[in-house]
Amino acid sequence: MTPHRHSLQKLILSLFTLFPWIVIAFPETSDNRCDCYLTNASSSNYFTTHKFFDFRSLSQYADVPGPIADPYDSSQALATSDYFLSDDWTEYWGVQSWNNSDSVDAGTAPILMVNSPNNIYIENNTDASPASDTFMTMRTLRLEDYQSASEFESISQAYHYASVRMYARTIGAPGAVTAMFTYKDSGDPTQLTHVQESDLEIRTMDPPNVVQYTNQPSYTSQGSDIPASTRNVSNPGHLDWTEWAVYRMDWNPSSTTWYVDGESVASIEFQTPRDPSMVIFNAWSDGGVWSGNMSVGNEAYLQVQWIELVYNSTGSAKTTDKRGEGESLERIERRAEASCVNVCSMDDTTKIGTPVLLQGGASGVLGYVRLFGTVGFWIPLLSMALLFW
Repeated sequence: MTPHRHSLQKLILSLFTLFPWIVIAFPETSDNRCDCYLTNASSSNYFTTHKFFDFRSLSQYADVPGPIADPYDSSQALATSDYFLSDDWTEYWGVQSWNNSDSVDAGTAPILMVNSPNNIYIENNTDASPASDTFMTMRTLRLEDYQSASEFESISQAYHYASVRMYARTIGAPGAVTAMFTYKDSGDPTQLTHVQESDLEIRTMDPPNVVQYTNQPSYTSQGSDIPASTRNVSNPGHLDWTEWAVYRMDWNPSSTTWYVDGESVASIEFQTPRDPSMVIFNAWSDGGVWSGNMSVGNEAYLQVQWIELVYNSTGSAKTTDKRGEGESLERIERRAEASCVNVCSMDDTTKIGTPVLLQGGASGVLGYVRLFGTVGFWIPLLSMALLFW
């Protein structure tokens, strides 16, 4: 980033601090016109790639499948609709069918848990005054012989810092966990730090306004908890997790910070993940102390209207981000900074999923601001900045 451009951006930010009544409007654009994306976090992080997954208008795929009693049949179930077979889905996400039988045999999990494609489906939104036609549901339910669960993971294991968001709610019976997290496993279980992970977890046995945020591992080799690695936080305004809200996780080199409806609720620097990772969403229970034990016949759900990511990628054999394939993180950051002529944002848009241009383009104007409230007038933001240069 050139010193001039950086100074101008700092000046623009100072204008909003001095004049909080300013209303800003940036022009909508498309991802193929964005060289990079700037988040509105205090650290103002730049990312190279944006992805948006929209489940709000998929009525043609809506269908709620019945439970499958046999655990093997459940793990081998087919996709619940053609949406989960489409390139839009399969190029980026993999639905899981693994189970925890090894943990049950070892005595570390009380109940057999089986992930099933049958538990991830599109559902019609029957809310009063619904904000969408449909949403995606991730279900976990307790059957007679096992706990049926759901999980999908990113195909890419090369996300190297990201801002991940979902518009979601959790509903259902006690004894379940719903989660959004990054995950890296070195494959050496003899090392306590073989797992690197930043978690957002909702436990349905907790009060309905409490969310758990953690950088893993959160315990010592002696099994003691590490207080610096976790936060147990009430949602702002005592918002229930049974209500729709935007949950956001910003994973950066120095910390992971979480937001609910745009308000920062937790930030952890201790054990921030350092290596390329995947992104995972799940809804599960194993009857243990952490998840709780769900009663037979009960269910819980993570329901999601959309998922959005802005991220950098180091590239790997499994990455789906061709812009970053095979590159080191340092090279990606240098490339992003050098070529970041058109700077875009997902945070300053009025249309979810659509980027806006903060800087660049033919006009070179950094958006427009409205002065003096609703009866004021619009002027170019760059022009206003120059007045205070």
